[in-house]
Amino acid sequence: MTAFAVNPETLAGVVSAALGEKVKRISIDLGEVKVLVSASDYLDVARVLHRAPGCQFEQLIDLCGVDYSEYGSGSYSGPRYCVVSHLLSVSLNQRLTLKVFAPDDDVPVVASIAGIWNSANWFEREAFDLFGIVFEGHNDLRRILTDYGFIGHPFRKDFPTSGHVEMRYDAEKKRVIYQPVSIETREITPRIIREDNYGGLH
Repeated sequence: MTAFAVNPETLAGVVSAALGEKVKRISIDLGEVKVLVSASDYLDVARVLHRAPGCQFEQLIDLCGVDYSEYGSGSYSGPRYCVVSHLLSVSLNQRLTLKVFAPDDDVPVVASIAGIWNSANWFEREAFDLFGIVFEGHNDLRRILTDYGFIGHPFRKDFPTSGHVEMRYDAEKKRVIYQPVSIETREITPRIIREDNYGGLH
């Protein structure tokens, strides 16, 4: 935060007043305002944060998915999937983090904000690809990082580290084919060998 940035406490008050009852929680962490809203209010809140005087967040600089299934060493019991957006107001020199949880863990769905900030387009595709979060209203929601034939969502905590399928070149068919994973999961424990004079200590 620069000397010319809006004070976080002041921004929290402005945002709280602009959003009213749509705010579930507002906090200040590491000098940045964080706002939690419900999925039903998410799109309306994004519009207000983009346009309202005192907010004017012209840019979405990042959007990502989060899987909370193992958060707090398993002690967490809330919704599993969250979407976190980082907003920037260039004109007012202020930042804000916006969080929303998908209400359904089986089919996580939140509204798309790509119509407000076009930079959200590929970020939402990435969150869909890696976490399986569906962004309702997105006009081109398809995979962006994994292959089109990929099964599952690799950033989910329950996704196997070896994956579900592997691909290889088949010389007979003269093309790449998919097949079940052929490697066995194994535990690798490194063996540490140190000489008596290791590092010149002795």
